[in-house]
Amino acid sequence: MKKLVLMALVLFLAHSEFYAQTKSAQKSPRLEEASCESVGLSAERVARIDKMCTEEVQKGNLPGVVALLARNGKIVHWKAYGNATAEGRELKRDDIFRIASQSKAITSTAVMMLWEEGKFQLDDPISKYIPEFKGQQVLKSFRYSDTTWTGEPVKNEITIRHLLTHTSGIGYGVIDSDERFKMIYQKAGTTDLFTTENVTIGESVKKLAKLPLHHNPGAQFTYSEGLDVLGYFIEIVSGMPFDEFLKTHIFDPLEMNDTRFYQPDSKANRLVDVQHKVEGDWEKYPVTFYDPDYPVKGAKSFFSGGAGLSSTAKDYAVFLQMYLNGGEYNGIRLLSRKTVNVILSNQIGDIWGANSDNEFGLAFQLVTEKGQNKGANGSTGTFSWGGYFNTQYFADPEENMIGIIMKQTQGPVNDVTGWKFKQLVFQTLDD
Repeated sequence: MKKLVLMALVLFLAHSEFYAQTKSAQKSPRLEEASCESVGLSAERVARIDKMCTEEVQKGNLPGVVALLARNGKIVHWKAYGNATAEGRELKRDDIFRIASQSKAITSTAVMMLWEEGKFQLDDPISKYIPEFKGQQVLKSFRYSDTTWTGEPVKNEITIRHLLTHTSGIGYGVIDSDERFKMIYQKAGTTDLFTTENVTIGESVKKLAKLPLHHNPGAQFTYSEGLDVLGYFIEIVSGMPFDEFLKTHIFDPLEMNDTRFYQPDSKANRLVDVQHKVEGDWEKYPVTFYDPDYPVKGAKSFFSGGAGLSSTAKDYAVFLQMYLNGGEYNGIRLLSRKTVNVILSNQIGDIWGANSDNEFGLAFQLVTEKGQNKGANGSTGTFSWGGYFNTQYFADPEENMIGIIMKQTQGPVNDVTGWKFKQLVFQTLDD
């Protein structure tokens, strides 16, 4: 009898230990710092990144930059160079940057989290949730003298998938490549990117819904305000303000405590200036069609899903690591592995050409085999994008690597870091 009890106890303990190990294996660690050698990178080669950033600031090509490199869930380089402000405050590596279009991937993630709950199907028409999008038209003619236009009915409605992939035909107002759409959007009073005005995304999206499209939904890739539409869609489907949804469901769980649409007064001194070159010197960028201090000033009511967030290099690295982990970070699962696979798969067919260097998924640009073989782009499936104020990121699932470079500039910049950073990241491999 004692032997049976003892055997049962041994089996119980063994099962418990196996369960504990299994549970532990499912929980990835927090993104912490480690040596280059511990993750198969060469410290000597990583130093080339340090040299490049130092030289670009010394040459006056950039006022300041934060660079971050991580592999296998460990940060091996995270450093600030130069100044954060035109007055000369030294840049710190945890300073806050306007990430602009890097907001899009976060908004897309929120959309897909709601999709996992069965709230909608990706090919549902957006008019099912935002009725103002019913009966849209494609631009047919435009008169410059008074900005009036005519259109023809769309062949098919805009779907949620179209909005995620920039194939909806919606334009981008003030930064649109077609001046006709710039004029149409301005006349309609849409809010395209950032604002200190007392405007909501719902108000802007309803105006946007009445405007013509560049083309029939699904026909082409046109960079657009589709993610702003989806920000409002998230409010409707979730029943929560968009900023609150992101905080509750993404930022708080991932401990992205510095990622917000608007920063509190206590963090205002960490916001990096947007700067531009004036007669050879870096100066603070002035107020134009937007106030560059929008993250800390004004009404703080416009939650732009396509361009409004501000964040840090570390916070964004955590977000990307969640994707490299298949949707989980530090025991928190935001997305299933299968959903991540869908997000990181080509969703636009041959719109960019059957032999393109890149494809586009439900949140990111993706490197094709041809793009990989050209060099300096990462492995096939590497996902990336950037932001209006000269921020860039990429993550390579095959090498489990993340590269982030944060800058805040406008206007012409003699900046080689855009192409050289990625090239220098992949030459660090030493395993």
